[in-house]
Amino acid sequence: MEQKIISNLLMFGLIIGVSMSADYSFDTEAFAADIKISQESIDTLTKVNSAMSELTAAVKPAIVNISSTKAVTAHSVPSPFFNDPQLREFFGDQFRHFQQPKQRNQSGLGSGVIVEKDGYILTNNHVVKDADEIKVRLADKREFKGKIIGTDQKTDLAVIKIEADNLPIIKLGDSDKLKIGETVIAVGNPFGLNQTVTSGIVSAKGRANVGIADYEDFIQTDAAINPGNSGGALVNIRGEVIGINTAIFSTSGGYMGIGFAIPSNMAKMVMDSLLKKGKVIRGWLGVSIQPVTPELGKQFGLQDEKGALVGDVVEDSPAEKAKIQSGDIILEYDGKEVSDPTSLRNLVAATITDKVVGIKIIREGKPLTLKVTISEQPGSVQPAINDVDNLLKGVQVQNLSPELKKRMQLPARVTGVVVTDITDNSPAESTLMKQDVIMQVNRTNIGSLKDYETVVAGIKASQGIMMLIYRNGSAIYITLSPK
Repeated sequence: MEQKIISNLLMFGLIIGVSMSADYSFDTEAFAADIKISQESIDTLTKVNSAMSELTAAVKPAIVNISSTKAVTAHSVPSPFFNDPQLREFFGDQFRHFQQPKQRNQSGLGSGVIVEKDGYILTNNHVVKDADEIKVRLADKREFKGKIIGTDQKTDLAVIKIEADNLPIIKLGDSDKLKIGETVIAVGNPFGLNQTVTSGIVSAKGRANVGIADYEDFIQTDAAINPGNSGGALVNIRGEVIGINTAIFSTSGGYMGIGFAIPSNMAKMVMDSLLKKGKVIRGWLGVSIQPVTPELGKQFGLQDEKGALVGDVVEDSPAEKAKIQSGDIILEYDGKEVSDPTSLRNLVAATITDKVVGIKIIREGKPLTLKVTISEQPGSVQPAINDVDNLLKGVQVQNLSPELKKRMQLPARVTGVVVTDITDNSPAESTLMKQDVIMQVNRTNIGSLKDYETVVAGIKASQGIMMLIYRNGSAIYITLSPK
């Protein structure tokens, strides 16, 4: 019975096959003859291909691979058996060895852009942050040891240097001239795959509130960016760097068509400041601002919701001296449109100190133009790198500006510097905390960052340190002791 069924099925398949062969014969030569591409189109696409290959070949030599290594402390979770007094008595000192934290090396991969022939490289801060060792691999396979020249956590940018000459470089373009829809290529080392090139377009400009850095003005692109691309170049069709690739938007950890790059103009400002001043100097206006919502727009008689609404003016700030008032709506800064508070913040920060700029505002429904002299942002007066060789190594601080003091709701009596960051494995890591205000160091009052630097620079590695700090509403003394 089974053999009969199988024979019938085989026969049915044979009949169907013959029928299909007779009715649906496929003439490959005729099909190929139907596909026609004009010579003009072929010539155009050939030129495009040639241009993209030429562009890629021109920029790849200036993109480097950066690998970093840092020592981290791994704290193991103790077993409940470790609390047994009999086991402790039996094993003695060897028993405690199991509970001691262990050191291990943590590696990271990223990319960088050579911007000076003598070895200066622009990359992301998170690529080299807290690194004990940095290795830079060029496109020609040569390897060099990298040295951090300066970092800026607020924009996630860093400048490192290798000892080499006559290196290939890429020019930094003008990101302000970038248009949405422009063709761009991203060059970097995703997943450690050296010299990878992807292409796409500029999807958007001025992306902020992404949560990556304090100052955000990102270029969004659909050119594929993946882990390891950080610090690489986003390049326009003229072979100019118009962005430093920084992050991706992803729910899986991989490419999803949304990548972000720091605009080249912002990167250039940070790099120049680090190289010339040793720190990033930002402009300061001295106002608290907020978005213009539809409801607020109606109350102030505006046609749209553009601009930045001034909520408060800091005492003795450039804004106060220029007669800016609470309730003013800033629409234009130094000839550039202010679309929202973020755009104003970025424009002010990028302004050189002592520059006089024009600000167009709306006050009580009437347009008004004011002149303001921009000063240095109080919070930006901080070392680019904390390289002291004592128990405060790795502690980053900044001046306690009036604006910051007000935001932290500190009493008038509190003066000093505020802790902004503490690197891994810093001797002060388990004692100090972010937002601690250091009021005294070794019984010396700290009134400014300069006071702090002067005192700390004179402390030896073998010396203990006593500090008076303000934390959680009260002043307390803490000590750091050498091991």
